[in-house]
Amino acid sequence: MAVSIDLVTQIAHLRELVTSGQTRSLSWRLEQLQRLETALRLGETAILEALAEDLRKPTVEAYFEISTVYQDIRLFRRHLRQWLKPQVVPIPFIFQPGRARVVAEPLGCVLIIGAWNYPLLLLLGPLVATIGAGNTAVLKPSEHAPHTAALIAGLMDQHFPENVVAVVQGGPDTAQALLAQRFDHIFFTGGARTGRLVMQQAARHLTPVTLELGGKNPCLVAADANIPLAARRIAWGRFFNAGQTCVAPDYVLLAEEVHDEFLKEMRLAIEAFYGAEPQNSPDYGRIVNQQQFQRLAALLAGCTVACGGQLDADDRYISPTVVEVQHWDDPLMAEELFGPILPVLPLPDMEAAIAAISNRPKPLALYLFSSRQDLHELLLDRTSSGAVCFNDVVLQSAMATLPFGGVGDSGMGAYHGRAGFEQLSHRRSVLTRRQSWDCPQRYPPYGSRLPLTKRLLG
Repeated sequence: MAVSIDLVTQIAHLRELVTSGQTRSLSWRLEQLQRLETALRLGETAILEALAEDLRKPTVEAYFEISTVYQDIRLFRRHLRQWLKPQVVPIPFIFQPGRARVVAEPLGCVLIIGAWNYPLLLLLGPLVATIGAGNTAVLKPSEHAPHTAALIAGLMDQHFPENVVAVVQGGPDTAQALLAQRFDHIFFTGGARTGRLVMQQAARHLTPVTLELGGKNPCLVAADANIPLAARRIAWGRFFNAGQTCVAPDYVLLAEEVHDEFLKEMRLAIEAFYGAEPQNSPDYGRIVNQQQFQRLAALLAGCTVACGGQLDADDRYISPTVVEVQHWDDPLMAEELFGPILPVLPLPDMEAAIAAISNRPKPLALYLFSSRQDLHELLLDRTSSGAVCFNDVVLQSAMATLPFGGVGDSGMGAYHGRAGFEQLSHRRSVLTRRQSWDCPQRYPPYGSRLPLTKRLLG
């Protein structure tokens, strides 16, 4: 698909608004944040219905998407005036008299490519940072969540001027056509394979990118862990949104001493959450499409299932499933599962676990259940991940005050709160000198000034 001439013109208009200087003021930015909140408030019921249509999301889990955007909007409103203040920096003696400062300025027009698992949050969350930083945006919703995509397009069209936010719907061809255009920043959420393609396309225009890519997030359960609590929290984080969450614990490394108790408590937690028949629970979602269902069903074939394992292709249903795995080369350990399947591996000791984690691509999140501070520090010192959470899962990604982003294979760049403002701004250095005095020694002919230059410059 080729991007239409009208859209090329619209992208130009979106950029022109920024270059005109109109988007730099605090009032303009606050106005756009208010437009976004108003759109969400008025569209709440329709949003919940659209997410139920696309992913069978329970209303509480669907509202999580909306509320996280609200939190970020509130944080921007509270602190944006302070963030916009120029940062004064000291002037070395040899550059005086003068003054120096760093000014945060908009980048221009930003392309935001969303993902299907949280089709509202992963599109409008980055939009908060984009407009809060004084930019305009083109939004590309996921075609795999068509009801939500159409609703977002309608809300943006209703509440934003066409030269502030534009929504372009379509599949991979549309994304390719958009990536062929010149943007001032590209924000992509999705898989690492597609992320590499986005980065390749962006390189043609030297466009900076923010990539949020996910990965296999380890969850370590030490011998001293509160097992009923750990099982409950891990089950919630793994099976929230039917396991289709980029920060969900992807596998558990389990201390031998608590193996049996953990599996027992996982079964109890799953039944407490979803009942004896999770397929009938209004609080359990579905796999997004048949392609993803078939991929997950194939991975389950031949596995040692500790609990769950029921499948219904017509309903795109996979029950909350815990699988016992003995080796790192098991197919379940090859890539991010992105579904309601939780492999459990033995944890021989912390050193071995850290070595195994460090030899694999850096995950988006890393979890440890233990009250031992020495284990906390050991994990922080010897591993790398987008985020770390001790004695809980997933919640770190919902805090607007914490940067959200990956490292290595799990992504680059971060957003939420100030991190998003800085990610979508250019930090412009400004030096102002006086015209009333000039130092003649800086100009040629230099003669024998090297000793003096060394004393001044070091």
